[in-house]
Amino acid sequence: MTQGSASPAPAPKAPASSRRGLFLGVAAAIVVAAGIAADTTIVQIGSEADARQQAFSPDTYGEEEFPRIQEFVTGKAVDAATLAEELERDKDAAVEQYGTPASTGAILPVTVSGVVGEGKSGVYTLAVDGLSEDITVRVQTGPAINGTDLRDAPGDIEFGQFKNQIQYQDAGAAINRAMKAAVLDGIDSAALDGKTIQVTGVFRLINPKNWMITPVSLEVQ
Repeated sequence: MTQGSASPAPAPKAPASSRRGLFLGVAAAIVVAAGIAADTTIVQIGSEADARQQAFSPDTYGEEEFPRIQEFVTGKAVDAATLAEELERDKDAAVEQYGTPASTGAILPVTVSGVVGEGKSGVYTLAVDGLSEDITVRVQTGPAINGTDLRDAPGDIEFGQFKNQIQYQDAGAAINRAMKAAVLDGIDSAALDGKTIQVTGVFRLINPKNWMITPVSLEVQ
C-alpha cells in the first residue's frame, strides 16, 4: 500500500437486533410449515378418501342405491287387496305395520296384478280384481318418472346426508333414472294398453283411494 492512500472502510455489520429478528422469523416459518405438514392428509388417487373428496355424482349415487331400494321394497311389498282392506279398516295401523313415514304421506310398498287401461304421458290405470271400484290404481312407466317415493321408501336417506336441498332432490331423481334403466327401458310402454302386468312398487299415501305406483319391478304377462 502506498503512503498516503486510505485503507478501505470495513463493511458495516448488521445490528445484533436485526440478526436476532431474522433468526426468529426463520424459526417461526419452520414451525408454521411443520404445523401445516402435520395437519395435511395425503390422499392417494383412486382411494376411498379420494372418492369422498370428489364432487357429488347423482347418477353414480342412484345406480348404487337403487338395487338396495328394490330389494327393500320387494321384501316388504303387500298384496294390493290385503293392503286396501287394511287401509279401509284402520289407516293408521296399516301405515304403522307396512309403511315408511315421510314428510308428506307415508310410503307404502305394494304388489299388484291388473289389466292396463287408459294412459297419458306414460301413466296408466290398472283394473285390479279384488279391489273396490272406488280405488284408482295407476302406475307410472315413463319417459319421465316423477316424485321421490323410491328415495323415501327405505326411510334412511335423509336431507342431512347431502350438502343442500338441490343434492337431496338430485339424489331422488337419479334413483328414478336408475330404476327406469333397470326396469322399464326394455318395455314398450306405448303398447301396454289391454295387457296384464304384474307390478311391485311403492306409492305415497295421500289419498287412500288413489294410488300412484312407482315400480321397482314390472312384468308384462
